[in-house]
Amino acid sequence: MTISYDTFERLKTRGLAAYKAGNYAEAKPFLMQAADAMIKIAAETGDPTRRQRRKVMAAELIEFARQCDERADQKRALRRAAASDGDDKGTDASDWVVREKPSVRFDDIAGLEDVKHEIRMKMIYPFSHPELAAKYGIATGGGLLLYGPPGTGKTMIAKAVAAEIDATMFVISPAQVLSKWVGEAEQNIRKLFTAAKAERRSIIFIDEIEALVPSRRDSNSSVMTRVVPQILQELEGFDRNAKSNPLLFVGATNEPWALDSAVMRPGRFDSKVYVPLPDAPARFKLVEIYLGKRPLADDVDFGEIVERLDGYSGADVKAIAEKAATIPFMSAIGGGEPRPISRADIFSVIEQLPPSVNKNDLLRFERFRAGG
Repeated sequence: MTISYDTFERLKTRGLAAYKAGNYAEAKPFLMQAADAMIKIAAETGDPTRRQRRKVMAAELIEFARQCDERADQKRALRRAAASDGDDKGTDASDWVVREKPSVRFDDIAGLEDVKHEIRMKMIYPFSHPELAAKYGIATGGGLLLYGPPGTGKTMIAKAVAAEIDATMFVISPAQVLSKWVGEAEQNIRKLFTAAKAERRSIIFIDEIEALVPSRRDSNSSVMTRVVPQILQELEGFDRNAKSNPLLFVGATNEPWALDSAVMRPGRFDSKVYVPLPDAPARFKLVEIYLGKRPLADDVDFGEIVERLDGYSGADVKAIAEKAATIPFMSAIGGGEPRPISRADIFSVIEQLPPSVNKNDLLRFERFRAGG
């Protein structure tokens, strides 16, 4: 499978950032995945000099990952020494899972009405109308996969689902599950689902789930050969007609084609929802959010900006607004007269920043959506 350089950079950046912050348990999986990606990129590199440099880069990342275990052990030893009873009872899910009650609702999400309608039909209405759901044999809970380009609001949608059904949300990253420091990966999966099932109503949300449930054909990791079946077993164990403690498992991914095929079968991710780039109403609301509270010149026309931003993601819109604001800001810092953000400021930034999602990526999502 061809690995993109952007994927490598994303993994490397997250791994090194976690390493520098002292979060070694989180850093190691990202560093190992980045090293594996670079090894594959190097193997496909024709130029010998560049290929060798990339092999060296992979080796350096592997060394960083190796050091993670040593530093994590040191950190854990300090924690044990500091414990008054000296008894290390290990960790449970509450030690490494973020548990929250989101307040964002679907009405707070810009546009994407088709997406919200589909999720309401498949996930929210069975929870909010349990008697009718039971009467017609409509199951509550189960698995929901949100997929689409980066920066389109998949995490926000997952939080809105939790708020709409008044569920406790368990937010984790693949790195936390796979971390050696917090225990064996399979045990972490069991602990996570056990903790979630103890709540009255809960959602497990995993972003970048392709890192946790990758295609086993493309993975040489012994951990993955154990973790993927464990997740599948937990998903199979859902009681989708449970009247108490219903559980919803939500995964988000920018690379749905990288997921293990077994997790895509009925009974696991029962619902798969494509989250596209923002439509015009969504872009208008995004422009209002990111520009509306800043000082704007009279020549700024939101409608014109929205039309020009067709093909941009929500994250792109935010970046454009922030960069446009720095133009008059830096001018004022340099001694100029403070002025509002002008149309020229905004459109000069748009010219500099093309959409982060290209047409080939969008075509690939459309093919996946069509089952190709």
